[in-house]
Amino acid sequence: MKQHNYHGALQQPLHSGFNAASTAADVMKGIDLTGKIVIITGGYAGIGLETTRILAAAGATVIVPARDVEKAAANVGGIAHIEVAKMDLMDPQSVDLFASTFIASGRPLHRLINNAGIMWVPFRKDDRGYESQLATNHLGHFQLTARLWPALKKANGARVINVSSFGHQIAPFNFDDPNFESRTYETLQGYGQSKTANNLFTVELDKRGSSSHVRAYSLHPGSVNGTDLGREAPMALFQQMGTHDTNGNIYPEVAAKLKTVPQGAATTVWCATSPMLDHIGGVYCEDVDVAVIDNGDIVHHYDEPWTLKGVRPYSLDEANAQRLWRLSEAMTNIVFDAV
Repeated sequence: MKQHNYHGALQQPLHSGFNAASTAADVMKGIDLTGKIVIITGGYAGIGLETTRILAAAGATVIVPARDVEKAAANVGGIAHIEVAKMDLMDPQSVDLFASTFIASGRPLHRLINNAGIMWVPFRKDDRGYESQLATNHLGHFQLTARLWPALKKANGARVINVSSFGHQIAPFNFDDPNFESRTYETLQGYGQSKTANNLFTVELDKRGSSSHVRAYSLHPGSVNGTDLGREAPMALFQQMGTHDTNGNIYPEVAAKLKTVPQGAATTVWCATSPMLDHIGGVYCEDVDVAVIDNGDIVHHYDEPWTLKGVRPYSLDEANAQRLWRLSEAMTNIVFDAV
């Protein structure tokens, strides 16, 4: 039995019984998480908030690290079994402080859901000089996972879920210039490579961590209506994709095809809880199942969200995954053995 998903070795649908219309609540039927500890970055808005709500309702204690603690506390108010703590993925010291506080509590960590992300933002850098989408979507989560590794091992059966995107298809990872120091900044390229990084991180993390009973998964939640992920994106991008009219309004026929937030959270919840994944990891999932490989033979139309599917081979490549791991260690100044 293959113990890795290099080159998509395990990348084939499992016939989960769910589909694109399934909701997080559908997926959770019959699953009890009493006694489980879950950390969800970005777990106070959009599909992250729905993920928090569903897992907490199943009995899990859910810890929500947030840059804006007051906003997070207000958003999760009324949900039982929730803890809110301060953390900013763009601030390495903040990540270390959050993780060290959790480790000091002595608790195991059964699920780490790296859900927070930014998309299509203007060119910004963190204090280290790293492009913000790469810093937030990948490097911050790489650091967080590394710092929480002792607690993940302690759970003796943990899962790490990296919320990626179909956006990985926009761009492979640019190892020569990941921070746009010698090329013109294109926000779509920055977003695309950060999501490719999520997939490559997942493949390598699962390969390294499976012997410690830590499995990893990445996923595309789908095209979801009602989130603020693209709040900073220029309207011209959406118009270019054919989803919005000249006045900046989404076409009603496109909106009708988008997933609801409960549907958008379904694949995250499935990756976090499904018994079907007990003996498989490193895979990229979508529509509540393992996704198919896209070798360039799937036709995609942004105004037909159901066509936005498949995972590109470059984001499952062994050499790319190992190279990204080494680069991430160097950029974060962390040695992450993951064993």
